[in-house]
Amino acid sequence: MKPLLPAKRFSFSAPILSLFCALVPGMQLFADSRTATPPCPNILLLFADDQRADTIAAWGNRHIQTPNLDGLVRRGFSFRNNYCFGSNSGAVCVPSRAMLMSGRTWLDVRADLEGVKLLPELLRQKGYAAFATGKWHNGESSFRRAFPRGKSVFFGGMADHTKVPVADVEDGKVHNRRVAGKFSSEEFADAAVEFLQSYKGEEPFFCYVPFTAPHDPRNPPEKYRRLYYRKRPPLPANFLPQHPFDNGMVKNIRDENLAAYPRTREVISDQLCEYYGLITHLDEQVGRVLAALEKAGHAKNTVVIYAADHGLALGSHGLLGKQSLYEHSMKCPLIVAGPGIPAGRSSEAFTYLFDLFPTVCALAGVRPPEKTAGLDLRPLWEGKEKRLRDSVFLPFGGLMRSVRDERWKLIVYPPINHRQLFDLQNDPHETRDLAGDAAHASQVERLTALMKSWQEKVGDKQPLRVATPRSKAVRFDDFTRKPDPWQPDWIVKKYFRPR
Repeated sequence: MKPLLPAKRFSFSAPILSLFCALVPGMQLFADSRTATPPCPNILLLFADDQRADTIAAWGNRHIQTPNLDGLVRRGFSFRNNYCFGSNSGAVCVPSRAMLMSGRTWLDVRADLEGVKLLPELLRQKGYAAFATGKWHNGESSFRRAFPRGKSVFFGGMADHTKVPVADVEDGKVHNRRVAGKFSSEEFADAAVEFLQSYKGEEPFFCYVPFTAPHDPRNPPEKYRRLYYRKRPPLPANFLPQHPFDNGMVKNIRDENLAAYPRTREVISDQLCEYYGLITHLDEQVGRVLAALEKAGHAKNTVVIYAADHGLALGSHGLLGKQSLYEHSMKCPLIVAGPGIPAGRSSEAFTYLFDLFPTVCALAGVRPPEKTAGLDLRPLWEGKEKRLRDSVFLPFGGLMRSVRDERWKLIVYPPINHRQLFDLQNDPHETRDLAGDAAHASQVERLTALMKSWQEKVGDKQPLRVATPRSKAVRFDDFTRKPDPWQPDWIVKKYFRPR
């Protein structure tokens, strides 16, 4: 993929950069420095963990309460076909965050981000102050390189939301390791609010707030899950008791073991209520952060970005986790709001999370590195382009590959020589596999060629078939389902102990 880059390289000092930023559409440079907000936009990046794209009320889900995200949708621009670019492991959040911070595909960046220039580094070189709180799943060394300052930073991958281990960072040094005193979303929102209220610098800031919600354990404060127990959302339209074949990630992995096999409607309903409770609680914390941004006087010159690292199954296709290439697991929210960005608009254009890297660079007047895989999203909200790419490619380790265009989607499972074909126009929930229908053989052939073209473009060398495929039959009686150590007692009792 050839990224869209600014035409010229800028290496100006901060004052001259300010003049440049004044010329960016939507930005203003005020002559009176006593009342001026920073001429380059501040960037506030709010990042959820495991949030499906269909869990925002303003995006059409009338069963969930997300008033603050709804407000952001009304005053911002929504990207309705936004994807995580697959994964190289079951811990999808690790490569997703590496891609976000590097602008590269997981095929071209290490999980610990060694050897690549990170987005906060580039912004700091151009005069930005950088601060972060929340989940950083790519190693302490890369965080210290990216952010000289952070508070309540979680360097792990998951934890009980009521017992998250956190630390502070000052001058690039980690200290004050402790267990957070509040629920994770509240702890991270507190740190962001404190930063926004206390920030008095003249230079623009980049504030990164990656939450751990709604990642499991699905243990929101009780009133939030009770909210949905009383008025239950419907099960996903593609609910199944179990996945019809073994894709290599359907059983005995941490995410999938969170409920018994086969899935029952009652258990999935309860977990969906708990998941929605986490999202509504998270939404309240997002509202607190946005209110602090407004109260501190930063809102009019801040671009607010809300996204998530990937989606989640939660009963769709008989799965619970994100280790698949179905739409529910690879699509994720993306909303951008701020000066110069049209309000209440949306696009169905295909985008990736790593497109945020060159987009933020462009907003700040920074030239991204040459190996950046993403594309600048500004032409979409400026109305200059209706699309930036004609298709989406999703690679997942050695287990799965997928490609889709506006209507058709092909998923290939090389280890078992299996394929699925879906007509997303008429079957958006991917419930009718057409791969074995001779009438659609031409679509399989066309999409296979498109997939190979993508592979060549991004350097993916995974064969699409193997000489000796393993069995795709699924059995669930060859292992013992056990809880991970982060699940609270009430969840272990409810979902792991026989009744």
